[in-house]
Amino acid sequence: MAPRKRTRGYAVAILIGLEDTAAHLWQVFSKAAKSMTIVRLNGIRSDSKALYNFHESIINALRPTLKEGVRSIIVASPPRTNYSQEFVTHVNKHHAWLSQGSNKIEIAETTGSAATPSQVALLANSLSFRELISETTSEETDNLLDLLEKRLNTSNRENTVLFSIEEAENLILYSPKTSMRKAEYLILTEKYLAGNRQKNRLHRLLQIASNKKIKTRVVDSESPAGKRVTQLGGFVCLAKSD
Repeated sequence: MAPRKRTRGYAVAILIGLEDTAAHLWQVFSKAAKSMTIVRLNGIRSDSKALYNFHESIINALRPTLKEGVRSIIVASPPRTNYSQEFVTHVNKHHAWLSQGSNKIEIAETTGSAATPSQVALLANSLSFRELISETTSEETDNLLDLLEKRLNTSNRENTVLFSIEEAENLILYSPKTSMRKAEYLILTEKYLAGNRQKNRLHRLLQIASNKKIKTRVVDSESPAGKRVTQLGGFVCLAKSD
């Protein structure tokens, strides 16, 4: 019998494990964590230019995943270090765009090492980390809720909210490239994802949306955004005019 394929679940957050000479980036899913990349420090931490370039390299490594819609970031550094504080200070000082608007990130700090799979597993299984993830993603989904409500109440007909897979497919899969209206966000609850009877169709849509750089986000059904999306059927597609 072939070994059963492990499921990662849906994307939850990004974990950055900061060490003396490297940053280990992980994508945290609801059931597992996957290594993204390792960013090396070219120099020493006491060299302000080397540290600046190191932090910029981390930001650049984060960009593709942020564009996919994951906006929650947990920064971990070993005890008795200030690595996470240095990185957060850098973000606030040099990348204000990450902390503004409806698509802003939510960033939190924690103590611990996250350089190896065993260290990440140990950290992720701790109660404090789970609480931190819950708190950070809750703040992120509040931002999504604000965006959703603005779209629901807009008078601009080009900035619309679609409520079915069929409508989203028509926009994402079948609209001509010259169309002025584009899909911007797919938001669905984890219960909708788990219970959908057309899983292959839904996963195909989510994969194509991801390939087209459309942000996708699976939210907790019990979060404020999740409850609102549930009221709307469990699935929404936000569209806007270019």
